[in-house]
Amino acid sequence: MNSDKKTEVNTLIHTQILEINPNDIDMDKLAMAGNILRDGGTVAFPTETVYGLGANALDEAAVKKIFEAKGRPSDNPLIVHIANIEDVKPLVMDIPDHVHVLMEKFWPGPLTLVFPKSNIVPSMITGGLDTVAIRMPAHPIARNLIAMAGVPVAAPSANLSGKPSPTLASHVVEDLLGRVDAIISGGNCEVGVESTVLDITGEVPMILRPGGVTKEALASVLGEVVVDRAITAGDEKHLIPKSPGMKYTHYAPKANVVVVEGELQAVVNKIQQIQQEKQKTGMKVGIMATDETKDKYDNAQILSVGSRERLETITNNLFRVLREFDEIGVDIILAEAIERKGLGDAVMNRLLKAAGNSVERV
Repeated sequence: MNSDKKTEVNTLIHTQILEINPNDIDMDKLAMAGNILRDGGTVAFPTETVYGLGANALDEAAVKKIFEAKGRPSDNPLIVHIANIEDVKPLVMDIPDHVHVLMEKFWPGPLTLVFPKSNIVPSMITGGLDTVAIRMPAHPIARNLIAMAGVPVAAPSANLSGKPSPTLASHVVEDLLGRVDAIISGGNCEVGVESTVLDITGEVPMILRPGGVTKEALASVLGEVVVDRAITAGDEKHLIPKSPGMKYTHYAPKANVVVVEGELQAVVNKIQQIQQEKQKTGMKVGIMATDETKDKYDNAQILSVGSRERLETITNNLFRVLREFDEIGVDIILAEAIERKGLGDAVMNRLLKAAGNSVERV
């Protein structure tokens, strides 16, 4: 495939919807989904982070279907999902001792590790790089599905490329019905943003994408951890992505997003000013507030993304709120920035991607 172009699905296919309770898993339905993956098909399924769109990671024809269904650029690497730690070994060249400690501490969970890849991993998975990103999800449906499939499963988020990632099955149905073989409806995703991606191939472990495991948590195990400067790169045209989410505008709703960053009261004042200016031109304004500030606004479509005192509520609600603004039909979304520490790093990464790095600093 040409890495400069997105691939598109040409004809609609029949999509099975499989309702599965994560607390009482119907193993017969899950076996059906596992068979689809093993036979080269595509299945969307819930993880603890977001819904993923899976295919057999070792089958290039199957992996191509992911790119086609999502309209995803082919130089954007995919994460390989496994069911057990032992499943890593055939996929990588070696596993350093300190990485065993990471896997024991954070797996299963929202941490993806980047290894030197083995020869069995198709280059289509890695965007042509010599590394492969691997994760063991904690969600019971995801883990059991991968085990039943009996193959490692490549799975980016189960949305059309560029749109907000799906945290509900209804989001997946909206984007991918008729584009994939099956969608497992398994409830809400607990974390709500994608996994942290950590490159362990260099001398110092490097975060390529902030996510559900914080830099602080990683540093408590590893000591020194650095963050790739490309995460906040404004000009990404020539960036070679080493991880999903490093290139292109991601997580974007239909409306333009402007992130306002600074001291909180100054942020509120600036949003109120921009709101008035935009409304004078006839624009319908949406404001992404927090529980602490939602009552400071009026005369706009106001949605709270959660509490600044409990950042896990913001990660859980972020993509859902962006999609709600689409449903409401606003012309612009004015979003309050979140302090960049802990899970706030992941929130701001997603917000800035959604905004195409359009930021007002006050």
